[in-house]
Amino acid sequence: MDLRLAPRAVHRPIALAAAALALLAPTAATLVSPAPAEARAGATAPPRPTPPDYIPPAPDGYAIGAREAVAIADRDPKVAEQSRRYGRLSTAVEAKDGNWQVGYSSGGGERAQVLVDGGSGAVRESWTGYQVAWPMARGYEGQFGHVLNAPYVWIPLCLIFLCGLLDWRRPWRIAHLDLLALLAFGVSHIFFNRGEIGVSVPLVYPLLLYLLARMLWLGFRGGEGLRPTAPALWLAIAAVALCAFRLTINVADSGVIDVGYAGTIGADRIAHGEPLYGQGEFPEDNPFGDTYGPSNYYTYVPFELALPWSGEWDELPASHAAAIAFDLATVVGLLVFALRLRGGRRGSELGAILAFGWLAYPYTAFALQSNSNDSLVAALIVWSLALFARPLARGALLALAATAKFAPLALAPLFATGERGLLARWADRRPADRAAGAARAPWIRPVLCFSLAFLVVAGLMLAHPAIDPGLATFWDRTVATQIDRESPFSVWGLEPSLGWLHTAAIAATLGLAVLVAFVPRRRPIARVAALAAAVLIAVQLTADHWFYLYIPWFAGPLLIALAVGSPRRSGPAPAAGDGRSARVRVPDARGVRAATSVQRRPP
Repeated sequence: MDLRLAPRAVHRPIALAAAALALLAPTAATLVSPAPAEARAGATAPPRPTPPDYIPPAPDGYAIGAREAVAIADRDPKVAEQSRRYGRLSTAVEAKDGNWQVGYSSGGGERAQVLVDGGSGAVRESWTGYQVAWPMARGYEGQFGHVLNAPYVWIPLCLIFLCGLLDWRRPWRIAHLDLLALLAFGVSHIFFNRGEIGVSVPLVYPLLLYLLARMLWLGFRGGEGLRPTAPALWLAIAAVALCAFRLTINVADSGVIDVGYAGTIGADRIAHGEPLYGQGEFPEDNPFGDTYGPSNYYTYVPFELALPWSGEWDELPASHAAAIAFDLATVVGLLVFALRLRGGRRGSELGAILAFGWLAYPYTAFALQSNSNDSLVAALIVWSLALFARPLARGALLALAATAKFAPLALAPLFATGERGLLARWADRRPADRAAGAARAPWIRPVLCFSLAFLVVAGLMLAHPAIDPGLATFWDRTVATQIDRESPFSVWGLEPSLGWLHTAAIAATLGLAVLVAFVPRRRPIARVAALAAAVLIAVQLTADHWFYLYIPWFAGPLLIALAVGSPRRSGPAPAAGDGRSARVRVPDARGVRAATSVQRRPP
């Protein structure tokens, strides 16, 4: 198997390159590929790798020994290429899964890896570069998603998602382009499944930038929401069918990746009173499973108690159950959001649109099929929006999200200020507030309530690791590990020379997270959702490691922003209809459910 990426000219994509240019990368790779070994017959022979220090015995069932496997691997063209580049390579060999795995190292890093079949002696795979350290970059079939990756499943899901949410009477609305952008991640995904990371990674960034721009526009300026032509009843029926389908394929054909496995391990350790963090605390097949926040592991505890872990990376029923629960919790959160916002029939119609959008979107199904913890983050963010009128509730829920995976922490300034920015709160002070203490001033009270709830819940989550093994170890195993991680799954990892741009992007993201605490001065909940999606997308743009499983983090608030919409003037979003006035429930700035009469515009 030869899935090595194109030469360096193609491996150094520019982060903001247009998708059309990125699609030409395979052709360019063909044009600039180095000449085959036969054409370089006159070249100087590379230095031969040093023999391994230890020769392990051949396990039962192996027809060839370790020495013979090393001799076969030494003749692989990729080993010769790396020997020319790095000089004399050191060799190590071990038996693994019916193969001899021969590794070649230089300068403290593994430069090449060859898998030799223990029975036939044939070279099954050979890898160089980051595909040595990152097996998920090799394009193995069935690593993620399983049957969901089949074209006969993926393509119909995309069509159902798009066609169900389209306004066929006005097909050229920009909201429809947003739906296409959400589906266009699949183009990058095709190259990922082929192991062509040098193409798949840069294709993601134009889409993230577009969605960031659109969410910022909706958050600051407002805009008309989705107006599906399909009746709400049809969408509701389709949502039920899609939910049943997703549950079926999860049980019948899905796998648990290391992320979901880590949740079950951590839950087992909590149940047995063992520390969560520390070198060697997690098993050898998941040594970095302690890289997540403590609330992630606490969430898995009831599932692990009901379906105990066997101690092996097997079917992991607890991880399956947890992933299903997270996904369903997100759907319920979207329904609750819709009913709290509008109530009655119009709330049910909005709920049908939101539930259908979530259940039909392929990348929320992708997270479920991988049985990861990413839908947990999505569920907590959606529920914090559903209960946004209550500062204590949204503070507690965001704290849980931020102590599961740390990216939602960037939402704290936005969620702290609620539906009125700090500038509006300061300008709206009453004369009596100026003489009152901060805790007694109504204009700042929601911010204090949010902050109190956030700090209390975060403190409770951090109590366990603070006691054992200590916050220093917790920091090293979580935040520091993720900061120091080198990954090819971002343009920053693929092209280190973009470090200056990476620094600028981080600064801009921090600035955006703080800015939305002040402006817009007044923002209805749809704009809050759009700004939340924008902040999460901005965080993902700066991440050293990005993967498709992160899309559900912002999918919930993005769907809310698109489905609810927000007029260009401040106030509740207009509902689709025939032009008659309707009573629409919206949470006001003080968390009181108020009914406001709005004029519905004709479709």
